[in-house]
Amino acid sequence: MRFRDEDERDEHMLSMGNNPLTPQPMRVVGYALTSKKTKSFLQPKLELLARDKGILFVPIDQSRPLSEQGPFDIVLHKLTGKEWRQILEDYRQTHPEVTVLDPPDAIQHVYNRQFMLQDVADLNLSDAYGTVGVPKQLVIKKDPSSIPDAVYRAGLTLPLVAKPLVAKSHELSLAYDRCSLQKLEPPLVLQEFVNHGGVLFKVYVVGEAIKVVRRFSLPDVSKRELSKSAGVFRFPRVSCAAASADDADLDPSIAELPPRPLLERLARELRRRLGLRLFNLDMIREHGARDRFFVIDINYFPGYGKMPEYEHIFTDFLLTLGESKYKKLTSKPVEEPLG
Repeated sequence: MRFRDEDERDEHMLSMGNNPLTPQPMRVVGYALTSKKTKSFLQPKLELLARDKGILFVPIDQSRPLSEQGPFDIVLHKLTGKEWRQILEDYRQTHPEVTVLDPPDAIQHVYNRQFMLQDVADLNLSDAYGTVGVPKQLVIKKDPSSIPDAVYRAGLTLPLVAKPLVAKSHELSLAYDRCSLQKLEPPLVLQEFVNHGGVLFKVYVVGEAIKVVRRFSLPDVSKRELSKSAGVFRFPRVSCAAASADDADLDPSIAELPPRPLLERLARELRRRLGLRLFNLDMIREHGARDRFFVIDINYFPGYGKMPEYEHIFTDFLLTLGESKYKKLTSKPVEEPLG
């Protein structure tokens, strides 16, 4: 059924809500995703479950003004560019009743690795369940020849992980010696490599829900290997492409998931500080330190299609977003006729 505007649809929803035998109204989620993201995220099993729960995914036509489309309850997006960010910001101002996932400026913050981990560092989380920090890192914006001296002045210890400054690429390099640092291509971020048993934890956050999976990661680097190794080794998409380590026979001291209370506190604080509800953390445990963890990357709207039970977690999340709006609608006072 199509409606002339949002008021007409809201009136229809109210009339439906008065009848307990009438199905709940559909909640419309407008999405603006790349074709690759659409294929990986909007899998048939997600769309079928969403329809069963009263959620309808509708593509946003980028060739038409956003304000002329919908009406939407939620706008889900992962596009880049200043023009798109401005379109969304204008839409948020003129349609405050629509939930935009997530604010463009907040997303832009985690795309820049110079600032991405700052909130984790500022949090400096430490409690009875462990500590969460970030590796020491250094931003290099130009002049590769100056990197060795900059690394020395910053007190960073080799080997170093080199990542593109703008987090649109998941490729990384591992530099073993001082001389090889000049082969790197700025702008980039250099991160101290922390031995972590070759296991990485991907902590998916969907609103208040948290799901953790293990992934194989880069192997540890011993002092002996470091003394014999030289050069820069490149690794494409280590945490994304690596096979799952959930079913592998691993040392429990390496593979044990981070304590749930620690993750819940970390996720709650980062939701507030980052202003995001859809993200994941790449997290490692320092080898030999059972309760010492590091966040090495944050990704906005990650590959949820790889997350176990993602369709149930995501649809439940979308339903909670709409609850407050429909409660307000159904609690509107009924106007008594005059006279």
